[in-house]
Amino acid sequence: MKATAAEASLGVFDSGVGGLTVVQAITELLPNERVIYLGDTARVPYGNKSPDTVKRFARQDAAFLLGRGVKAIVVACNTATAFALPSLVADISVPVIGVLAPGVETALARTKSGRIGLIGTAGTIGSEAYQKAIRALRPDAHLVARATPLLVPLVEEDWLQHAVTRQVLEEYVRPMLSEGIDTLVLACTHYPLLKSKIQTIMGRGVRLIDSAQQVAQEVRQVLIQEGLLSRDTKKRSTREYFVSDEVAIFANVASRFLGE
Repeated sequence: MKATAAEASLGVFDSGVGGLTVVQAITELLPNERVIYLGDTARVPYGNKSPDTVKRFARQDAAFLLGRGVKAIVVACNTATAFALPSLVADISVPVIGVLAPGVETALARTKSGRIGLIGTAGTIGSEAYQKAIRALRPDAHLVARATPLLVPLVEEDWLQHAVTRQVLEEYVRPMLSEGIDTLVLACTHYPLLKSKIQTIMGRGVRLIDSAQQVAQEVRQVLIQEGLLSRDTKKRSTREYFVSDEVAIFANVASRFLGE
C-alpha cells in the first residue's frame, strides 16, 4: 500500500500564482515527484478575507486535490496556513504541510540583530501567526510587521515589471529601513516573484527570507518519515496545473517563472 501511495502525486494549493515558488523549489529538490497544483485565481487574494472564509476556501482546495488522489498536501499560502492549517491537519488523512514554520525558523537563523521585518497580506499580518511564532522562539526579537495588500493583485495581473509596482514597493518597504531591520520575511508566496526589486530597495544589508526552499526540505522530510517519498528514479516528474478562473494571465506568469 505504501509503495503504491509513494508514487501518487503531491498536491500544492495557493490563492493564485504565488505557490509556484514552492512548486519550483520542490521539483528542484525532489525531481521524481509528480505535482498537482491548484491556484484559486477566482477568489484571489485570500489576505482580505475573514478567517472563516479562508478556512472554507482551504477546505475546498484540499478537497479538490484529495479528489485527485494526492499523497500529501502543501498549503503554499501564508494566509491559509495562518488560519486553516490546524483544522486541515486534524481533518485530513494525508500529511499537510504549511509554509509558516520554515519561514520563521529561517528568519531566526539568519538574523544577527534580532530586528526582523515582516510583509504579508492583511490576513497574515493581522493573524499575528508569524509574530507569535517568532516571539515563542525568541522573546527579545524586535518585529516590524506591515500589511502589503496591493502586491498580490499586482503579481496576479502580471505587473512584475511595471513602474507602478516599483512605486508601491518603495512606499511599503523603504520606511522599514529606519527600524534597523537586518532580515525581512516575505510572508506571502507571491512576494518572491518581486524579490529582486525588494532587495534593490532594501540593500545588501537586509536578508530576504523566501521560505520556499525550506518548505521543500520539510516536504522531503515528511515524505521520508511517512514512507511516501517516490523512489522511481526512472520516471519523469510531471506537473499538472489547475486554476479556478481565467487561464491566460496565470499561464503567462507561470511559463515565464518556471521556464516551461
